[in-house]
Amino acid sequence: MSIDLKSLELFVRVAALGAIGKAGTEFGLSATAATQRLQALEATVGTQLFHRTTRAVSLSTDGEIFLAHAKRILGDVEEALADIQPDPRDIKGELRIACSASFGRLHIAPHVTEFLDRHPGVSLQLAMSDSVIDIVEQGIDIAIRIGALAPSTLKARKLAVSPRRLVAAPSYLERYGTPSSLDELKTHNCLAREDMRTWSLAAPDGTVHDIKTSGNFSSTSAEAITEAALSGLGIARKCTWEIADQLAAGALRPVLGSYSVSPFWKVFAVRPPSRLPSARVRAFTDFLESKLNKIPELCGD
Repeated sequence: MSIDLKSLELFVRVAALGAIGKAGTEFGLSATAATQRLQALEATVGTQLFHRTTRAVSLSTDGEIFLAHAKRILGDVEEALADIQPDPRDIKGELRIACSASFGRLHIAPHVTEFLDRHPGVSLQLAMSDSVIDIVEQGIDIAIRIGALAPSTLKARKLAVSPRRLVAAPSYLERYGTPSSLDELKTHNCLAREDMRTWSLAAPDGTVHDIKTSGNFSSTSAEAITEAALSGLGIARKCTWEIADQLAAGALRPVLGSYSVSPFWKVFAVRPPSRLPSARVRAFTDFLESKLNKIPELCGD
């Protein structure tokens, strides 16, 4: 069996446009020539790919199945060609990235222009959400995940570290006092992500203590927790990269500074397991890692 790529490309465009003549024009083919090419493709695969009427064409059931494979094959060929191009400006195609809202705002969005200037053939879609999504189902090329990764078949590459600490606003500490022990922490208003009230804190000797905290506010949003802490509502667990500016300005202060939040988090680029990383994925991952390694709060082992 032999199928040429142009026939596959024509098939995909006809499926998208619903018209053989329009698709044929894009390939410099008459409607008759395009029809003959599609008929030859159907003969090769041994099934009808389209239902045809005098006004339009639509995919058959087998055609819908074949379309998914045709898109994947054409995508693989595009990536293979991009991979062997030495000039970064030859990298082309769409890149879909997912990350948390705060990380995307602080450490990805500010660098998008530079990345796209380096790779003008790439279009980038950035999905920012604090919810963990199924990257395979959503067609995501790279997800930036922060934390301790759960076992999965996804491929992960460490980009940076993400230590966490306890912080509170000066107004809160002046009003309620600064806890000097883990037992005292239990009596304070603690701000929780997704109602996770048991906090694990590592002492200087490495001993980890699980502390049952309480408080009157929780949120699925990391940025909402930051804002609540800044307003003086309570004590929060925060990644140091999220609050570096606020700590430097004195808007937040460390609490129980000799303890670190456990487990120790890292920043990962996660991708689907089924393929080798494309040139687009490698280029962006390398680019982002170089940016993160210049940020003190994200450097280390």
